[in-house]
Amino acid sequence: MNAAPEGRWLAFDTSTDVLSLGVARGDQVWTQTLPGGAQASSGLIPAVLAMLAEADMPLASLDAIVFGRGPGSFTGLRTACAVAQGLAFGADVPVLPVDTLMAVAEEARWVRLQAGAGESSSESQAVLSGLTVLALLDARMDEVYSAAYTWQQVPEHHQGQWREASPLQVSAPEKVQVPQVGTSLCLAGNAFVAYGERLPCAWAHVPRFEALPTASALLRLAPALWAQGLAVPAEQAMPLYIRDKVANTTAEREALKALALQAHQGQAAAPS
Repeated sequence: MNAAPEGRWLAFDTSTDVLSLGVARGDQVWTQTLPGGAQASSGLIPAVLAMLAEADMPLASLDAIVFGRGPGSFTGLRTACAVAQGLAFGADVPVLPVDTLMAVAEEARWVRLQAGAGESSSESQAVLSGLTVLALLDARMDEVYSAAYTWQQVPEHHQGQWREASPLQVSAPEKVQVPQVGTSLCLAGNAFVAYGERLPCAWAHVPRFEALPTASALLRLAPALWAQGLAVPAEQAMPLYIRDKVANTTAEREALKALALQAHQGQAAAPS
């Protein structure tokens, strides 16, 4: 699969209490933030169709539909996956699932990059090369989701890419694994208010950034992940759960089917 020269992407994340949505056509980016949680299932499809219309981008013109696959809220992950699948089936485009914790790491990198906006792009990238971000999301139930990623420059490209430095896990804040640190370390996520004081003492003076898995981060990650061949057909897109959960109830299964059908039908109303 070859992406169009200008790159056309739709991205959304509903893994937290925030619904983050964005589309990109080349260097042009449209983003929107809406209430998540229970409202995401009813608000996501209309918001997607409205944004695509604003950007004058038919669904069928997209390179891929990018979504935050998890970890995160079970309901939010199922919503994002069902909508991505429904839209992708109808438009015959692939789906690009992205780890939400990688998106958090990317959002933290972007914040740091913007803080050094006075430097040239190459200088900024050189400074950030080796940066390790420990991404932390509130998993509720007195636990956090965590994973660490290290940013590495790619010699043949102007940009870089993320390498996993510690695996995804769910644990008590005190038991978060210490990553193999690159040139520098920072923490990022939404777990600091609830659990910041319970994180390992060794990180007491490590910089912390409030960050969420935003659609903007997903859009920045998409080209490199696409180039790595990580896009999949709609039927192969799956949420990422790292905490066991009982099987969906009959009502939940029916609700997911209805949501996927709504997305499939709704794409017919998208610009063509």
